[in-house]
Amino acid sequence: MAKLYVFNPEHDLALAANLSNFTAPHAGRKLRYDLGYIPALWAGDEDYILVDDVEKAVRQYGRLRAKVGGTPKKFVDKSQLRSLYINKVEPWGWDLALRAFLLRYGVEAVPTEDEIAEIRELSHRMQAVELLSHLQMSGTIGTSCCVTTIAGVKQQLEQHGHIVVKAPWSSSGRGVRFMTGSIDDYQERWIKNIVEKQGAVVVEPYYHKVKDFGMEFESDGEGCVKYLGLSLFLTKNGAYTGNLITKEDEKQEMISRYIPIDLLMAVKEKVCHCLGENFKGKYQGPFGVDMMIVSTEDKDGFLLHPCVEINLRRTMGHVALAIPPFADGFTRVMHIELTDKYRMSVRKR
Repeated sequence: MAKLYVFNPEHDLALAANLSNFTAPHAGRKLRYDLGYIPALWAGDEDYILVDDVEKAVRQYGRLRAKVGGTPKKFVDKSQLRSLYINKVEPWGWDLALRAFLLRYGVEAVPTEDEIAEIRELSHRMQAVELLSHLQMSGTIGTSCCVTTIAGVKQQLEQHGHIVVKAPWSSSGRGVRFMTGSIDDYQERWIKNIVEKQGAVVVEPYYHKVKDFGMEFESDGEGCVKYLGLSLFLTKNGAYTGNLITKEDEKQEMISRYIPIDLLMAVKEKVCHCLGENFKGKYQGPFGVDMMIVSTEDKDGFLLHPCVEINLRRTMGHVALAIPPFADGFTRVMHIELTDKYRMSVRKR
């Protein structure tokens, strides 16, 4: 018996659609095809990694191993699934579409539809709204709320002057709108469409961001949440481009240039406590909490926004943590780049 690992980066979109028969956009399918091998970084030697093209995955992982180390892994395609003895599946994230796909190819070790409905509910941005309310302490900033009407959004805009409006379920960088001054017709139609399809939008004030980062965790599903490490990631025009690979104490030192490490550790402990309770009996697996450093209004200091998003799935931060720091002491960057195809590279900063 072995585990099956699946990289399904279209998960957020599939979760939003909530359909068993979901077709991912071309970009999502391409990302899955090109980088399907990356679970090899954390899979066991006797486990399986589902990919579209086994020979291609062996070549790509071989090139990555030459740089970061690791052992050979077992890649399989969908045609082989019926012949394997799989007792557990560990995907990027669980959704109805992946469940239906695996059942169609003979894999029975999948959650029930009710269990996936529970995961979907825990993935609603309302969970981040609630967690944020529990993370208020000296040195932090941040407020957000769920709104179900245009009038409610306009009230928030009038109060704050500049707001961020988010769909309850959406993929990274999508389903987010920045609004200032007044709401135009296009924005109003977008809000009404999201409310009609998803029941609400999440609204928060716009903050002057200085630095993005995150914390990565794992829930055992029995009330315990384990902290795995910091994720210092890079973005371009709001899209993810890469993660720093270095020792945890060096990542902490980078954050300590803005806020006290004691504050960071207090937030970490609070996240473990709150989400351990919330996820008990409901969610077992990896997740991440995105945070940011923001400048104070007088631009004379920095505050921690301790919960911008909760990603109830594996993240690129988890991928980076699966690559050990290099013995030469130099920080590396794990890049995801799109040219003719998606490529993952690890190189000196």
